[in-house]
Amino acid sequence: MINIRRKPQDEVLTRFGRVQDAARQGAEMCRQSASDAAERIGPVAEERLMAVRGWSAPRLRRAARYVESGLAPRVSTFLSDAAGRVEPPKRSGPGRGALMAMMGAVTAVGVAGVVATRRGVIRDMTKGSGEHVDDATSADSMTVSGADVDGQVHSPH
Repeated sequence: MINIRRKPQDEVLTRFGRVQDAARQGAEMCRQSASDAAERIGPVAEERLMAVRGWSAPRLRRAARYVESGLAPRVSTFLSDAAGRVEPPKRSGPGRGALMAMMGAVTAVGVAGVVATRRGVIRDMTKGSGEHVDDATSADSMTVSGADVDGQVHSPH
């Protein structure tokens, strides 16, 4: 039969205390055993550790020398060759920037020529003589589509 009554608090604390004591004793025994084993094995392990360090140190030095003198130059050469193969070919002729600069220069010269020509026509018109004014309005200097020699504009029929 199962007893569903609560156990008295004193009895629970007593059992819990006994479990704690048993755990403390077990941990102490483990520490003591580990300490004894370390005392017995310690000198042997230290001796073997020194032997391993003595064996590995010259091999590490040899590997470092190989990396410096043999492997590093090979890796460097390999990487340089790879960079040369990956790099896009250089253009032999003028690039887009040079072409745009030349077009800009030609346009600037053309605009300067047009401005100079217009200023010359305006200067001739403002001199005050009648024949220059007539020349400026003649069909040779200004052409308007649909205009005859007198400058009269006729609408198409």
